[in-house]
Amino acid sequence: MTVTEPRRTRPDKPRADARWLQHLPPVLGVVAAVALWWAITVVFEVESFILPSPVQVGQAMVEQADYLWDNTLVTLAETLLGFLLAIAVGVPLALIVTASRMLERTVYPLLLMLNAVPKVAVAPLLVVWMGFGQFPKVFLVFLVCFFPIVISTAAGLSSTPADLVELGRSLKTNWWQTFRMIRMPAAIPQLFVGLKLAITLAVIGAVIAEFVGATEGLGYAIVASGASADTALAFAAMILLGVLSVVLFYLLAAVERFFVPWADRS
Repeated sequence: MTVTEPRRTRPDKPRADARWLQHLPPVLGVVAAVALWWAITVVFEVESFILPSPVQVGQAMVEQADYLWDNTLVTLAETLLGFLLAIAVGVPLALIVTASRMLERTVYPLLLMLNAVPKVAVAPLLVVWMGFGQFPKVFLVFLVCFFPIVISTAAGLSSTPADLVELGRSLKTNWWQTFRMIRMPAAIPQLFVGLKLAITLAVIGAVIAEFVGATEGLGYAIVASGASADTALAFAAMILLGVLSVVLFYLLAAVERFFVPWADRS
């Protein structure tokens, strides 16, 4: 009598081709958009100063590579400085606001009201108050990023499960231990929701500030090239802005997967 061994099944592993297929739809979308863009310029014979073809935009990127790169670095610096400043101020403020129910009811409506003010309307005032240097651009980026970070962090801290807080009290944890081991870990997923929203808004804020008053940056490059009817260069700068936003977003998403590994599970 022979005993047959049970068949051993290989554990399920995410296949490389499945991961690659996840990135296929957005790539196909970009290719389709570029193809449609090229077809419009060819079929309708659109003048290049109105709508340049993808080939002309690519040529502008190559010919003006140094100019575009220098201005990209300027916009990137303004974006990151304002974003990091918003984190440094927004997260502690959210902690203070949620420390007291009375304080939350007092400050939270004020934050929502200030968030409703269009940031575009603030940009000219910042130029008047602070001049044409880098600081007004960084400050406008800070304003754009500040409210999503504060609101999302406060929402995450306020939604900490009550049973976890009670468990901490039963274990005689102090305020700092409760915050570090219970409240902040519970708030991290919601915090990253605000951070990912803020990083995309940060690029928009930097460009708005450069539109109003600047001598460098991708926003300034768009304004200057538009004024000289160099539409291909303007399109090149706009494409770089889009690429910059996407890169920053996915870098932040990678950081999120490190701190919140379960967020990437499907």
